[in-house]
Amino acid sequence: MHDQSSSPTHKNVILIVNLGTPDTPTYWSTMRYLQEFLSDRRVIEIPKAIWYPILYGFILPFRSLSSSKKYLRVFDQQKGLPLRYLTQDLVRGINDNLNKQYNNVECIMAMRYGNPHISKIMQSLANSYVKNLYILPLFPQYSATTTATIMDIVGDELKKWRYVPNIQFIHGFWDNPIYIKTICNNILAHWKHHERAEKLLLSFHGLPERNLQKGDPYYCLCQKTSRLIAQKLKLNENEYEVVFQSRFGPSKWLQPYTEDRLIALGKQGIKKLDIIAPGFIVDCLETDDEIANEYAEIFEEAGGESLHYIPAMNASPTSVNFFTEYIKDTATFNA
Repeated sequence: MHDQSSSPTHKNVILIVNLGTPDTPTYWSTMRYLQEFLSDRRVIEIPKAIWYPILYGFILPFRSLSSSKKYLRVFDQQKGLPLRYLTQDLVRGINDNLNKQYNNVECIMAMRYGNPHISKIMQSLANSYVKNLYILPLFPQYSATTTATIMDIVGDELKKWRYVPNIQFIHGFWDNPIYIKTICNNILAHWKHHERAEKLLLSFHGLPERNLQKGDPYYCLCQKTSRLIAQKLKLNENEYEVVFQSRFGPSKWLQPYTEDRLIALGKQGIKKLDIIAPGFIVDCLETDDEIANEYAEIFEEAGGESLHYIPAMNASPTSVNFFTEYIKDTATFNA
């Protein structure tokens, strides 16, 4: 019988998981990423017999080209694509903080789609006799399309492990007071250094409306986060709006759509808008390009003068400290 006491042991492993990004901003790399993402039954609930001909015949060939051009616009020659290197910086900071206080705690970055893929990370840990395994998805507002699909992969991989650890998902911090305070501090810092705009938009990634009808709580959690932010900032109902971005396909998605509200507000005579995306912990294509570039153009074409994007939490000291304390409050480590 194998002696586990002589095996290399990680007492506590924390997998900090983000959505993912292509390896490079090229056509084929983007296609591989989109193929995995858009083949997930949690993301696209259309039957495969209907969906796959559309996906492989139309969406992947054309969307891979347009998306790769967008990824190229946010690509850094030294660092790569922002979602990956900013997540890496965040995980490194959390790991350093925890290692100052605990022995044998390791934070590891993983991605649901793309690299480093969570399944590969878990396979590398399979024979390490992990005692406590914590999974922290970087999605403040729970959705089956994000947090639950990570749970699926973790469950599938654990089926192959001989020694199954204590496991805990640390998720759902949409109403955590420190998370809310961190978002508000980002907004206040922006207002301190820039003229405050006439209105603040809180933009969240959209979902098909049918997901809400089937019981996904995401929409309600986005509204809860927004109310708490507004209360903390003492905003009245005319000073902010909740909107949903990144609509994909012809079906009806959560509304109001960000781009539609930008056009309407521009036509109403609103000249300056501030916008923040509380559901994105680190900046990525959807913030650095879709909001900061595409939506800024849409607003200006509708008559607006300036759309100021307020950056995500990223790997700032306050962000690192929040996640460090959040993990400590939820997990049980052996010092």
